[in-house]
Amino acid sequence: MDQFVLAALEQRGLSPAPRAVSHHLLRRMYLDLIGLPPGLAEQQHVADDDSPLVFDQLVDQLLASPGYGERWGRHWLDLVRYGDTNGYEKDFLKPLVYKYRDYVIESFNKDKPYDRFILEQLAGDEIPFGNTESVIATGYYRVGPWDAERGANIFKKERDEERAAQLDDMVKTTGQVFLGLTLGCARCHDHKYDPITAHDYYSLVSIFNPLQRARKGREPLTLSAATPAQLRAKDCLLYTSPSPRDGLLS
Repeated sequence: MDQFVLAALEQRGLSPAPRAVSHHLLRRMYLDLIGLPPGLAEQQHVADDDSPLVFDQLVDQLLASPGYGERWGRHWLDLVRYGDTNGYEKDFLKPLVYKYRDYVIESFNKDKPYDRFILEQLAGDEIPFGNTESVIATGYYRVGPWDAERGANIFKKERDEERAAQLDDMVKTTGQVFLGLTLGCARCHDHKYDPITAHDYYSLVSIFNPLQRARKGREPLTLSAATPAQLRAKDCLLYTSPSPRDGLLS
């Protein structure tokens, strides 16, 4: 690739930028891999070590550090609309939502295969190799907004509207994140130039429709992070425990 770039520069009478000095490379490496600049000790280490392998070793160290998952996991959290609160007027906290955040960070740090990463979030409670970690991954469905006022309203119309908004949030986020498609328009009508029809949209809605947020009135409840198999082994059902604020998984 560099040869092609150099040829194009030379055709235009341009010269490439000079080779980056070691402290510039060090700063770029730290900011790119963990999002933080190097400290004085790291800078001094590179200045004192003239080994050609010093940067190879630093790359391995940074990739193995917790900061790597924290730096790159946040991009995934942005995609899946992660939030510590519900939004809307009440804006209840989700005090246990950090478990999903930590799951994402650990997945990056463990270099988890992308197909496994997707499968755990979409069906972590149903896959044969499921465990507590994969159940926490299904927090993907819960990290979005929730209007507690409308969801618990005595008027059926408002409850139904909030339920439809929840399902729409799941469908649209899944389409954008996993399929690279915007599906919102298909909620109301077909577009001749779009591959997803309203029929397709509501077929996707039907997949997510069995998912219910445990709550008592406006108060969300905290769910166990055990798999169905684990719960059957204990001869019990998914339990809920009242929480004054919104929980995710315990």
